[in-house]
Amino acid sequence: MTVETGVLERYSKGAELKQEDLCCPVDYDRSLLKLLPQEIIDKDYGCGDPSRYVKTGDIVLDLGSGSGKICYMAAQLVGDNGKIIGVDMNDDMLALANKYKPEMADKLGSNRVEFVKGQIQDLALNLAALDQHLQANPIHNAEDVIHLRSWQEKQRQQSPLIADSSVDLVVSNCVLNLVHDSDKQQMVQEIFRVTKPGGRIAISDIVSDEFIPEHLKQDQHLWSGCISGALQEYEFLQIFIDAGFIAVSYDKWESKPWKVVEGIEFRSVTITAIKPINDECIDKGHAVIYRGTFSEVYDDEGYVYLRGQRMAVCERTFNLLTSEAYGNDFIGIVPTIEADEIAWEYEMGALRPAIETKGGQSQNTPRDNKNNCC
Repeated sequence: MTVETGVLERYSKGAELKQEDLCCPVDYDRSLLKLLPQEIIDKDYGCGDPSRYVKTGDIVLDLGSGSGKICYMAAQLVGDNGKIIGVDMNDDMLALANKYKPEMADKLGSNRVEFVKGQIQDLALNLAALDQHLQANPIHNAEDVIHLRSWQEKQRQQSPLIADSSVDLVVSNCVLNLVHDSDKQQMVQEIFRVTKPGGRIAISDIVSDEFIPEHLKQDQHLWSGCISGALQEYEFLQIFIDAGFIAVSYDKWESKPWKVVEGIEFRSVTITAIKPINDECIDKGHAVIYRGTFSEVYDDEGYVYLRGQRMAVCERTFNLLTSEAYGNDFIGIVPTIEADEIAWEYEMGALRPAIETKGGQSQNTPRDNKNNCC
């Protein structure tokens, strides 16, 4: 039995009967659960609550949407101008989620939730369209397989399930660990592809404190139970950094392990990150001051920020460091008069003389209002 087959079978059973061992205890926002049918709540299997990162007007993509619980929770937060897309490969789970679409659309006041069939490691291929194609063009020989591959590639290019740079927020609740190890890098690259520049991710999943030995990875029950396919805790962050995300961080970290198998601790975490905006780095005279508590910190581009010093930054970096992604770790200082726009030429760790920003407006939010939401 392959990883995909084991996951399909176990979650098909989960769509039929509640599986207690497929989820960790999660403290969801009860006010968002009130509208949901009990069956959706009972047959949802997760380890976190990424819905709390949703903003009004967001286009949200939920990877491995299952019963649709996170989608229907998020739909209450995005408002009439937002949209929720749930992706799942399991027909039984999709049927369960779609079962309540008319009822939920009536409660929400609009039909803002859509469920589509796809694999989260290949968000360009529409599996519902593939099913229809195979019904009309069954596979009989090797030549048919070659034609199928050509059809799939054409579909990915011309009619992608999820388009490039089309999503404000990508969420997932305990699903990435179910993807085969050989597909995990492609999966994260797909998440990067569909996220808008400046868009965010909030991924709840299971991580391990040690690398998982091969004999545990071969255990299908542990794999489909969100255990043996988990990434090691550092590896989980690094795979998103390698894909190109910035401001990658653990926002939630359960101190108590969910499971311990052969001495390896498996715990629930939520990471947040953003996709960088590819604007040119233009110097207009901005500065930031790193508040502390460390003597210095480095960003994902290698720039150093010294505690208490006015550090020279380009406008793009200024906007990033003073955004919600970084909480209130930086004080942003806008020059009184913007300098002429010039390409960024400062070296790492360059200071901005006070005379250049004297009298400038300080974007200074009190630290006690800190909001770590991405």
